[in-house]
Amino acid sequence: MKITVIGATGRVGRTIISKLADNSEDEVFAGARKPEKVPTGENISPFELDLHLSPEAITNAIPDSDVIIFVAGSGGKDLLQVDLNGAVKVMRAAEHKGIKRFIMLSSRASLDLEAFSEPDASPLTNYLIAKHYADKWLMNNTDLDYTILQPTSLTETKGSGKVTLGEFATKENSIENVAEVLIELAKNSSSIRQVIEMSDGDTPINKAIDNL
Repeated sequence: MKITVIGATGRVGRTIISKLADNSEDEVFAGARKPEKVPTGENISPFELDLHLSPEAITNAIPDSDVIIFVAGSGGKDLLQVDLNGAVKVMRAAEHKGIKRFIMLSSRASLDLEAFSEPDASPLTNYLIAKHYADKWLMNNTDLDYTILQPTSLTETKGSGKVTLGEFATKENSIENVAEVLIELAKNSSSIRQVIEMSDGDTPINKAIDNL
């Protein structure tokens, strides 16, 4: 499978690339603003991608592939240009290039307007607003075969390989578990046009995805 990862030097992106490295079954294109920082592997092809660029430039930069996994983020520093508009430009590029499968890493409560409304707004309000409108664009303004993954808080703890999908069993997700779920979703059609809640849990990842 040809997999394009957008945001390949972030915490989740690097973990995805590391898990896919040297897997002869997959050809991986790793998009990042600083491609020299992408983890290496025989099957990993880094390419430069700045989400501030024009839609045309982004379309030209993204390789032909079977699926895009979008895990880019600004860390709260550039939410409109990266987390929202950058994501939409990548969606438009995918449609233009005929890449139908699109996996979006989002966040718990991204589609819940109450989560970022006064007086009990989340401390992540602006991030959730950016993710909300990016997710809505993907769902309502594209013909992509999307899956939106909504994990709870990401942690640096070692992945257990066990999760809960479809509900929030805990308040945390190990980054390693999230990366593994994103990879498996990219290779599984059962989650097309689904928004999937996720947390660390008790079900092996493969079984949890099979049960979707």
